[in-house]
Amino acid sequence: MTADQGMGTTTMGTTTARPMLSIKNLKKVYQVTGGEIEAVRNLTFDVADGELICIVGPSGAGKTTLLKCIAGLLSPTSGSIELAGTPVSGPPKAMSVVFQEYGRSLFPWMTVQANVELPLKNQGVPKAEREKLVADALAAVELSHVPKSYPWQLSGGMQQRVAIARAVAYRPKVLLMDEPFAAVDAQTRADLEDLIRDIWHKLGVTILFITHDIDESVYLGQRVIMLSNSPTVVQDDLRIDLPDERDQLETRSSKRFAELRTHVYEQIQLAKASKPTGVVATQKAAKR
Repeated sequence: MTADQGMGTTTMGTTTARPMLSIKNLKKVYQVTGGEIEAVRNLTFDVADGELICIVGPSGAGKTTLLKCIAGLLSPTSGSIELAGTPVSGPPKAMSVVFQEYGRSLFPWMTVQANVELPLKNQGVPKAEREKLVADALAAVELSHVPKSYPWQLSGGMQQRVAIARAVAYRPKVLLMDEPFAAVDAQTRADLEDLIRDIWHKLGVTILFITHDIDESVYLGQRVIMLSNSPTVVQDDLRIDLPDERDQLETRSSKRFAELRTHVYEQIQLAKASKPTGVVATQKAAKR
């Protein structure tokens, strides 16, 4: 791995350690009436065991398509995805996903404890072990005081904490997060960002975090991968060389944070300025 001395841009080379997650030459084409839409053209990157990576890109760049392919929820047209050396051909047990729409992912008729426990039940985890894992997960997201409450009795931020607790309860190797804080207010978002870094430190889980918020990507990640406009390729891969211990006020007001944020912003603006190609571009042109 080599690093640019200016902004810390990384180039992934050959390493001796096998990556936890490996995406190579990933391509996704959707079949539509009258042709095809090439959503993802050629994505290649690795995620090391225990790494926290944020992915940003212009609206419509294929971020959610990428996540669904990695999670085994969508089959790629070509290319490969491997989890700890094993090809992903369906939803892996060692991977969990937290979506943006936390309200839709929780069952309102079930208590907080029952919501968190459900995946463990489905996997046949013994009751005593389930109770401990649920208790640990709720403690990790600071919700030990509301196990008997129902989701509709909680604030939006607390509901998202329940969704996160459910995702980490069975200790996945990889946690995928698809813009999980987009629907909460700014203060709650800041609290949840710190919560994610705290959980990451405590559990050592590998996290791939998709966001449209540039500041959030720089604050959270060890790396920020910037995607191009659709059809998507990796436009840049930036090493975030901020201190591991981060604070919402001190970190965000630092000179280095501002430099890194500016770099990511410039790359996103360059991506937005490039014109999409293929059927999507043709359809947009026809509407003008």
